[in-house]
Amino acid sequence: SGPGRYLLELARELGEEDLRVTLRDWDAVGLEEAASLTRKFGLTTVQIQRGDAFNPEDLKRITPPPQVVIVSGLYELFPDNSPIAHSLNGIHALLEKEGHLVYTNQPTHPQLEMIARCLPNREGRPWVMRLRLQEEMDRLVTEAGFQHQKTLADQRGIFTVSVAQKRPS
Repeated sequence: SGPGRYLLELARELGEEDLRVTLRDWDAVGLEEAASLTRKFGLTTVQIQRGDAFNPEDLKRITPPPQVVIVSGLYELFPDNSPIAHSLNGIHALLEKEGHLVYTNQPTHPQLEMIARCLPNREGRPWVMRLRLQEEMDRLVTEAGFQHQKTLADQRGIFTVSVAQKRPS
């Protein structure tokens, strides 16, 4: 989740009694930022946890099972589909019956080479993003047991946000 600002702003706007927010990340810095924002916004029921989105066993520890899982800006950072499939399978197992997955994708990016030459990834190496056609991302989601419902894209087709629903097992 990193700092999860957009989710925390939503929780503040809607009121904590209307939703339960759990922010998970592997990176302690992002979680510290999330905790700081949580305090700043006066939120008291937000859970902040260190976790591995690519480890199905770690995902099983999330309780209670969520109705919605959001994976934003993560899968683009990994070139191989195998860890993404593990993550999606773990999310499918975790979600409540008929729960929803919201996921992002970057099918194209006009500054891909510049990003790789100028920005480091979290390991300090060149940040080489893995662009996936929307069809490829949707196939991974479908293979994990979800039914794709809708995709929205920005005007340039760089960023997409999709929603899928857990199919009954």
